[in-house]
Amino acid sequence: MAIDKKPNLELCLVSHGIIGVSADDIFFSVAKTTVWNILKKKERTSELSNTTRPGRPRKTTVVDDRRILSLVKKTPFTTAGQIKNTLQEVGVCVSKSKIKRRRQSKYRGFTTRCIPLVSLKNRKARLEFAKQHLTKPSQFWNKILWTDETKINLYQSDGKRRVWRRKGTAHDPKHTTSSVKHGGVSVMAWACMAANGTGSLVFIDDVTADKSSRMNSEVFRAILSAHIQPNAAELIGWRFTVQMDNDSKHTAKATKEFLKGQKWNVMQWPSQSPDLNPIEHAFHLLKTKLKGKCPKNKQELKTVAVEAWQSITRDETQRLVRSMRSRLQAVIGRKGFATKY
Repeated sequence: MAIDKKPNLELCLVSHGIIGVSADDIFFSVAKTTVWNILKKKERTSELSNTTRPGRPRKTTVVDDRRILSLVKKTPFTTAGQIKNTLQEVGVCVSKSKIKRRRQSKYRGFTTRCIPLVSLKNRKARLEFAKQHLTKPSQFWNKILWTDETKINLYQSDGKRRVWRRKGTAHDPKHTTSSVKHGGVSVMAWACMAANGTGSLVFIDDVTADKSSRMNSEVFRAILSAHIQPNAAELIGWRFTVQMDNDSKHTAKATKEFLKGQKWNVMQWPSQSPDLNPIEHAFHLLKTKLKGKCPKNKQELKTVAVEAWQSITRDETQRLVRSMRSRLQAVIGRKGFATKY
């Protein structure tokens, strides 16, 4: 004769403090026998949680795990095989796959970033510059006319791109990007900007007599003479500071004498510091805007480049100049090494 367990089960629920509901209401699709066994277990052991099951013992101890992480922290370029050999020297034998799992608890593998090598002398100069200018107010940076040169290619090279495609269609024209040997047609340009907006974009071959894209001290002085004063007057006013990097044509004796004669206030700029110059990011905006354009020759490239440069808004240039404090803090944090900028 079968015995109905439901009344006993509900009495047991009442005895455990669950009053006013039935087992069907509270446990939904859970079998009654399961609920019954759980309650019997609680009466027997006073515990509802599952006991720890033995499982397979770990091959490494807590000390071994710490040693693996310490090796990775000390030498980030070390491999799993090298760590395995190091552990074998102290009597610990584990596979490379286990070492990778222990390492991945805190460290992930990434492709290394390629950044400019900064010499010790220039690291000190960058650090000193950052500390001296960290507390400068925004008005100081708004009075600076930022200048630099850049190369603009007819075919913009923006590195690797990702594409969604089916297997076996890698060379379908819809799934590929085009490239031209040596970048195809290109132009070298000098440009300036300030917090209030972008200034002139001057193409070097329009200034040189032989229509080449090579700029020397003479060509550089001609550009400065024709464009610094008008751009500074329009963007800043008559009291301004000119910024330029330490390229050889910028530091040539003839250039220094020319600048001295102009009596402009020229900022002393640390070498190897493109990450401190906001105009570098303005050039990135320019080249981003050129994507999707299809100039057919050098003249059309110049036309669309000027349009793209002039389309950079005042809000964008102000945002770039306002980032100077963050750039200086990054240099200090990196102790003079190259930063993410």
